[in-house]
Amino acid sequence: MKGTLKLGTVSGIKIEVHWTFTLLLVWVAFIEIQAGADIGRIFLNEALIVVLFGCVVLHELGHALTAKKFNIKTRKILLLPIGGVASLEKMPEKPGQELLVALAGPAVNIVIAFLLALVIPLNHYFSLNATVLEELLYKPSLQNFLFYLFIANIMLAFFNLIPAFPMDGGRVLRALLSYKLGRVEATRIASGIGQGLAVMFFVLGLFYNPFLILIALFIFFGAYAENQMVKQIYLLKDHLVKEATLTNITLLSPVNCVQEVVDILLAGTEKDFVVVDKGEIVGIVAYKDIIKYANTPSMLVKEIMQKSFKTVDASTSMTEVLEQIGREKIGFYPVVEEKKLIGAIDRVNISEFILLKSATLN
Repeated sequence: MKGTLKLGTVSGIKIEVHWTFTLLLVWVAFIEIQAGADIGRIFLNEALIVVLFGCVVLHELGHALTAKKFNIKTRKILLLPIGGVASLEKMPEKPGQELLVALAGPAVNIVIAFLLALVIPLNHYFSLNATVLEELLYKPSLQNFLFYLFIANIMLAFFNLIPAFPMDGGRVLRALLSYKLGRVEATRIASGIGQGLAVMFFVLGLFYNPFLILIALFIFFGAYAENQMVKQIYLLKDHLVKEATLTNITLLSPVNCVQEVVDILLAGTEKDFVVVDKGEIVGIVAYKDIIKYANTPSMLVKEIMQKSFKTVDASTSMTEVLEQIGREKIGFYPVVEEKKLIGAIDRVNISEFILLKSATLN
């Protein structure tokens, strides 16, 4: 994602923060200034946001490092104004494993809260009435800072356990339902509950806090995407790449010019092409590169083709290729059988295959 700053790497996992995170800091400072807060109060809240997002990183590392135990890699953790996102290659399909991965994040927040409780006089805070407590907490101090951090971690843990995808609670619910109903039906139910909660958050956001609208949209579309993905994987189960391979494809030569490729592009439906030289695959030409160099029609294919590419074997499972497309953000692969090119597979053809399989089940 563009506009990110890399903060470091933990166990091979990149930690990045999106530029929009600064908008949260500006917004918090603006609210405090509007309320007439002094510089100490503003600094306390800004520091709290930064440290709290440090806790969010630890929360996401809880997920990532637990997933690593099940041989699932995490590419990066991205910090956004609404929280953190760990980019796991996939979630474990076994209910027990998914349950552990989903609970690992909130468990980290509970541990942080427990450690803070050891150094904070919680009995003193909770024994005060609301007015006195509010006056006490308004004063900038290290003890108040730690108390805020304690409350925030408790809230993070419980908020994330709301049974709504893509939050941890949605995955916990799916894992528990999967034991009896199977992954597809469990995902449908958990996603439906998540979308229902999203609608409720949206309505509350209209009347009370606009920030809830953003969370509602995040939950609603996250739940929808999760349900669709699981359906797709189910429909592709036990199917191989050769079943959806595009065999009637145009093969380019390294000495073809860009104008020839443009003519082929306009005359048919192909967008990406395999480049072959003396019977060997030497590259691929992507649609975006054709558009990029369309104004230089005399250039040769060998000058614009991607020489670094991957092929997939015809006997590879379709689910594996779909996961690879999502992981590598590459939507076109030459297909080989016994090391010989037999065609290509792309995201569009997989989608058409899924639609056809879906139609046969209805």
